[in-house]
Amino acid sequence: MLNFTFMNPQEPLAERLRPKKLSDYLSQKHLVGENGSLTLHIKQGLIPSMIFWGPPGTGKTTLAHIIATESGRPFYTLSAINSGVKDIRDVIEKAKQRGGLFTTKNPILFIDEIHRFSKSQQDSLLQAVEKGWITLIGATTENPSFEVISALLSRCQVYVLNAFDKTNLELLLKRAIKEDVYISKKDIDLKETEALIKLSGGDARKLLNIFELVVNAYNSNSIVITNDDVLQNIQNNTVLYDKTGEQHYDIISAFIKSIRGSDPNAAVYWLARMIEGGEDVKFIARRMLILASEDIGNANPNALVIANNTFQAVATIGYPESRIILSQCATYLACSPKSNAAYLAIGKAQQLVKDTGNLSVPLEIRNAPTKLMKELGYGNNYQYAHNFENNFADQEFLPEQIKNTKLYDPGNNPKEQTHRAFLKQLWKNKYGY
Repeated sequence: MLNFTFMNPQEPLAERLRPKKLSDYLSQKHLVGENGSLTLHIKQGLIPSMIFWGPPGTGKTTLAHIIATESGRPFYTLSAINSGVKDIRDVIEKAKQRGGLFTTKNPILFIDEIHRFSKSQQDSLLQAVEKGWITLIGATTENPSFEVISALLSRCQVYVLNAFDKTNLELLLKRAIKEDVYISKKDIDLKETEALIKLSGGDARKLLNIFELVVNAYNSNSIVITNDDVLQNIQNNTVLYDKTGEQHYDIISAFIKSIRGSDPNAAVYWLARMIEGGEDVKFIARRMLILASEDIGNANPNALVIANNTFQAVATIGYPESRIILSQCATYLACSPKSNAAYLAIGKAQQLVKDTGNLSVPLEIRNAPTKLMKELGYGNNYQYAHNFENNFADQEFLPEQIKNTKLYDPGNNPKEQTHRAFLKQLWKNKYGY
């Protein structure tokens, strides 16, 4: 029988198994494999400032430590959660003093969750990175294009880390059973791994935490682990909300689907779950901004305006007041008419481009800024719409090979029905409106 008890307090398994050298580092072969984009930099010790972008538990912090060790550089670390501008300046000053004038091995400053740094905090890094006083390595689970200021981003290489695949997760479990100082003392028969791998979501740290939880649930040193054992144990020890793990994605999915399904009650419930779990307000607002275009679109163009204003407002205000703004936006979007016509249109258009390649722009709608271009027929027979009745001239704008192709099909809602009527009146039966 399972009886949930911990051994004596100790470092978590994920920390105990953290690799210390590159040869022990699993996954991310596109970066640190034999032909990886970072491998040569590490071997030569020529380390650029960089941002590691990837899901939780993909080895961002570990890789930063290994790079510092194998390149023989001093290593400083800050967490964006509890560090301010003063902390950054203190580290930079220490790095400058330690680096001296004649060393090429400037210290590495690792900043975890760099996306949580404000603009002023990120600004304070610029000179140190520009002058080479430090080599910056930032780690983020969020898209750097949105969360890192452009001036800093332009000074850094961005490397994408992928979630662990099944093979690497299974190797990690085998390593834990064989090498961990505590778990290796037990006789563990890991019969099935599917539940562990599914629950981990490609997060190596989460996998090891779950595995240790299951192992510690047995009083015996002889352990047989099955999928049922794993599921029973995790169901008995589920956290309310893990904003870096599986529930993060499950709950935001439930939130989006509730709004898409026009249920404001469910929408604010899942919103409350995220707020109580400490979810980043900008993450929530950004997802609503996407939804306003993807799922509402031209059925209610004001939805995009409100969602954009919500994103700007909550980024300025933060918790706790931003919960009200988020709730207003979520309920408004849930109560808006829905259409995915714009979303479908760009999808069809992109597929058409992939299928047909780079078709030539019709001569009559090409730009003709030079005499030679005019002589070649660029812009000939172009009909300037404003010179015609109702500001419309019946002419072809698509390449000859795909002419008359309908990509935008207005949705079945009052606003887009006016679009359909307008297009039908202009184009008659050309596009089948």
